[in-house]
Amino acid sequence: MLIINRILPSLGVDTNIAIVLFIVIILDLLPAEDGEEATKHFLQELVNILLAYINKSLKRSSKVLDFHYPHQLKEGLEGFSLELPDQPDNLEQLLVDCRDTLKYGVKTGHPRFFNQLSTGLDIIGLAGEWLTSTANTNMFTYEISPVFILMEEVVLRKMHSIIGWPEEDGDGIFCAGGTMSNLYSVLLARFHLFPVVKTHGMSAIPRLALFTSVHSHYSIKKSAAVLGIGSENVIVVRCDERGKMISSELNSSIETAKSKGLVPFYVNATAGTTVYGAFDPLNEIADICEHHGLWMHVDAAWGGGLLLSNKHRVKLQGIKRAHSVTWNPHKMMGVPLQCSTILVKRKGLLQECNQLCAEYLFQPDKHYDVSYDTGDKSIQCGRHVDVFKLWLMWKAKGSEGFEAQINHCLENAEYLYYKLKRRTDFQLVFKGKPEHSNVCFRYLPKRLQSILPSPERDRELHMVAPKIKTKMMEEGFTMIGYQPLEDKVNFFRCVFSNPATQREDVDFLIDEIVRLGCEL
Repeated sequence: MLIINRILPSLGVDTNIAIVLFIVIILDLLPAEDGEEATKHFLQELVNILLAYINKSLKRSSKVLDFHYPHQLKEGLEGFSLELPDQPDNLEQLLVDCRDTLKYGVKTGHPRFFNQLSTGLDIIGLAGEWLTSTANTNMFTYEISPVFILMEEVVLRKMHSIIGWPEEDGDGIFCAGGTMSNLYSVLLARFHLFPVVKTHGMSAIPRLALFTSVHSHYSIKKSAAVLGIGSENVIVVRCDERGKMISSELNSSIETAKSKGLVPFYVNATAGTTVYGAFDPLNEIADICEHHGLWMHVDAAWGGGLLLSNKHRVKLQGIKRAHSVTWNPHKMMGVPLQCSTILVKRKGLLQECNQLCAEYLFQPDKHYDVSYDTGDKSIQCGRHVDVFKLWLMWKAKGSEGFEAQINHCLENAEYLYYKLKRRTDFQLVFKGKPEHSNVCFRYLPKRLQSILPSPERDRELHMVAPKIKTKMMEEGFTMIGYQPLEDKVNFFRCVFSNPATQREDVDFLIDEIVRLGCEL
């Protein structure tokens, strides 16, 4: 009775419902016979826990995180244990476990969470994820996923048209994150140039070289390693002070690779770099790729959302000249993780590259058009339904709603930029307004403000951001990331992709950094 009288009421669980739950703890939920009522009550209480968490996540008075070190969580806190039992726990304990799992996690939907590129909590997207999990189907054949397969076709066609490709010619799939999307692009580029690699392997083709900027995502090197091309055959091209690939350096790097006997085949241009939010000069890169006959990929995982903004899409001018594009709606568009696409200009190439015609899935004599069986386009067999939450959000917001959301995030970045520019206790990493919603800066404790630049000062400054971040996580009222880059010592990177974030939250972040760092 202790569970009924004390623990469950503290969760907001009605006592009468708790009694029902207590009575049925020895019974199974659906699909067991007579399990409907128990299932109903269990899910109702779970929804209550989720609603309480959502409401708390959006309250500025609540913490972003209740931080504990790994050993503390492993040892167990207030009855919360990660260990797995031999005997089944009852439903009340499962509800407590659900609550505690959320309690000790990070509220990424909180308006003052600035730590990642993916933030926010979209209620329509959340509903889409719930429905997706309830349907619990797979994206490899039309016969088991008819509606979702057609939705994917519609959404991909829409994204093709936004890029500027003919709707009827493009192709693509949703896949497990931007790293996988970029891997697909390298895979397709290699197959396009050397189809024999699919059957005979790397020994049948010459030594390849691919090119990407020094500020690009690490997944390009990882793709080369995974595909047997080798990370050393990824030629890293220098960037200017704003983080943009220098196109003349790209051209000379290609010529140098050729002179060494390598075969250049692929260039990755980034539209929205991870740290600076920079956009490579796509038209200039496209000219170089056309001159040398190379596959051009645009990693727009972070910046692709700007295509929906009439004000900002000019930053991706030239993207329609790419052969493939990575675009992650789970970033700037605020779709719940995961939601990433690889978009391909040439229809049918995904199928040619990846199909193996497994007879237990892809029978050619089905009673419907088997071109809708998309599983053979994918590296995976099982593929999660990621399209529905995006489709539902697009229905709810329209393209205009996404545009307003994206413009708002970039306005927040500009607001922070101008606030920091006017202060002597902060230092911007580079001059000029941010292109994207990334703002990179350092906090200067008073004792360092009057010291002239020197290696000793840099060593001291390098330690400031980690110390502030430690205090910030332990107190839990906001969260922001930091990193070094090339020869630059640690600096903060604030990113905006949460439409719930307002100027008051930006002001709070500045004040909190000063409060935590003033005595360093």
